[in-house]
Amino acid sequence: MLLEATELRYDFDNDIVSAVGDVQIYYEGNTLEADRVTLDRKKARLYAVGNVRMTEPGGNVITTDSLELSDDFRDGFARQLSVETVQRTRFTAESAERKDGETTTFNNGIYTVYTKPTNPPDKPPLWRIKATKIIHNQKERTVYYQGGRLEFWGVPIAYLPFMSHPDPTVKRKSGFLMPTTVYDDKVGVGVSVPYFWVLGPDKDLTFTATPLSKQGPLLEAMWRQRLDNGDYSISLAGIHQAKPENFSGSSGDREWRGLVNTKGEFTINERWKWGWDLSRMSDRAFVKDYNIDSDSDSLTSSVYLTGRSERNYFDIHAYAFQITQEDDPDDTDPNASSEFSKVGANLQDKQPIVHPVIDYGYVWDNPVVGGELSFAGNLTSLTRNETDAFAYAGVNRFRGVEGTFTRTSVQAQWRRTLIDPLGQMFTPFAYAKADLYFLQSADKNVSTLTDEAFVARAMPAIGLEYRYPFLITAGRTSHVIEPIAQIIVRPSEQRIGELPNDDAQSLVFDDTNLFQWDKFSGYDRTEGGTQANVGLQYKGQFQGLGSVNAMIGRSFHIAGRNSYATADVLATGANSGLESDDSDYVSRIYFNTNLGLRFGARARFDNDDLAVRRAEIQASGTRGPLSASLGYAFLGKKPAQGIDDDREEILGAGSLRLLTNWRVFGSVRYDLRNSTTVRDAVGFGYDDEGFSASLAYAEDRSRNDGTPVDKTIYLRVGLRTLGDTQLSTDADR
Repeated sequence: MLLEATELRYDFDNDIVSAVGDVQIYYEGNTLEADRVTLDRKKARLYAVGNVRMTEPGGNVITTDSLELSDDFRDGFARQLSVETVQRTRFTAESAERKDGETTTFNNGIYTVYTKPTNPPDKPPLWRIKATKIIHNQKERTVYYQGGRLEFWGVPIAYLPFMSHPDPTVKRKSGFLMPTTVYDDKVGVGVSVPYFWVLGPDKDLTFTATPLSKQGPLLEAMWRQRLDNGDYSISLAGIHQAKPENFSGSSGDREWRGLVNTKGEFTINERWKWGWDLSRMSDRAFVKDYNIDSDSDSLTSSVYLTGRSERNYFDIHAYAFQITQEDDPDDTDPNASSEFSKVGANLQDKQPIVHPVIDYGYVWDNPVVGGELSFAGNLTSLTRNETDAFAYAGVNRFRGVEGTFTRTSVQAQWRRTLIDPLGQMFTPFAYAKADLYFLQSADKNVSTLTDEAFVARAMPAIGLEYRYPFLITAGRTSHVIEPIAQIIVRPSEQRIGELPNDDAQSLVFDDTNLFQWDKFSGYDRTEGGTQANVGLQYKGQFQGLGSVNAMIGRSFHIAGRNSYATADVLATGANSGLESDDSDYVSRIYFNTNLGLRFGARARFDNDDLAVRRAEIQASGTRGPLSASLGYAFLGKKPAQGIDDDREEILGAGSLRLLTNWRVFGSVRYDLRNSTTVRDAVGFGYDDEGFSASLAYAEDRSRNDGTPVDKTIYLRVGLRTLGDTQLSTDADR
């Protein structure tokens, strides 16, 4: 024990020692401060009075006017005290007593979280729990309440005859979690009550029961375990529906419904890891009907192995997909004349099983002929049970073809950058690609595909890129103007339209891929012919006024067959802006004021009349209490893909902070072509250090299939250290 005080007084007759004036006592991690501390040796008790402040070994701070302690600081008693924890929670009480060094009983006590330092000290906190007795068992690390009530702004809103929760030091403890409320016209009203069971420092189980007034109990369970080199989980959900007819017309019209999912990831060493994410549900609509994963259009199952170092990588994935969309056999093209006209039928059978896709990349450590040499490889093998096709204006388009297809692709590339005395940058490059296809198609109706079982193709290329950046400084501004030119010489692409296209279906020509050597998104297509890409880039820095980044450019097909003008099984290159010898113009501009306002836009303009074919504009900013963003998108029609009309939308969102903790927010997505609001939402919320709440109302018309507008009310309430609860319900039911 270390004792500091202005003076010590000894009463030898009564065996009492008193420390008076600025007393500080340090004992086994405890710090006791007071105006006066008296030690009664006969009773083995300490009595501290006047501005008493005691800091415990764990960091908790007790403040009171008088405190009685055992001489080993184990037990004690105090009146009108406050206990502040390191987790920023507070206990106050008329009196408190600690016994056995581990159980503290607060009489007429209050539990809450810290208020902000700027709040008046006598102002009641936003929320608190008042109770006749609050018992804090430090060994169990649990807080118990007897005769309690939950108050907001000092007004009782809920009575809690008996309640308990883990103390603020606990990260994981068995017990009930905050319940959530459920309401839906088809499932009824219910309350989800989760129970969290800690089975050890490395594993736990969460069991959730949701009794539903119309369908019976929905049961869910999740097992989690952490091992030395990773962790995994297993989740189950199931219900025996009392009224399956409520889902008449969908796959949910059945008695037993459920879902199983397991995830895991394990580290082999510092470079290698493997894992899985596997899901299976009884029917397509289960996750959406019971709001388990309603934002996803499919459940993706995968198993993988990944390795990565500074200069190379390896990745192998196997995939399977279970969609959540229902079949629509009536969704047909009235102008179609083939058996492929049905778009919606047998959607699940059209999903491929990928077994597997392998990617490998390697970059040589040392320069080769003064440049960088790299290698990349890909193997993709998949099986589809039914051809995924549609017909537009009597022409068949294929997203996927029935059968098994395996493709092995390799690519080697070399490049080197040379800078002359004038600052001009010359980058010669070369690459070579090779593909081997193994085709086992059972669909004889797809006449465009080759009937060969084995196909090989190759694509060599050489090229040169030229850049000449000009640096200009004027006063407090700097500018970089950089012309860029690139030419790639290669033969024409082989076997266009004769091979399946699964991984190169997406093609968006814009500023981001203008100077890519191959603008296709995957290996199934490869750009051919001699192509030139040119552009002009500008970067400006304006001290105190922000920065600007802009570019404009286009592409020219010089010789050979234009890969984008020759249709494959899906007409991928059509309407892309690259199908003519002189491509459309692509551009971008970004402006950052450095004052909270940012603006960005990119657009594609027609090569003949400069008509806008695609445009995206985004502005966002924060100024004082207001944060807002506004976006605009224009997508030109693509007749070859069955999109006959232009699409044009605006998307806005904003949040306005009112007072210190209150805010209102909203968002809207509006279809300008059809003069229709696609989605909109509005709400308000409250946030501070210990409490958060939000109430929002949203409408969704994006399905556009004749179904009623989805109207949702969403309420969320969170109390720090106690948990969150929420309620989501359909407003039109």
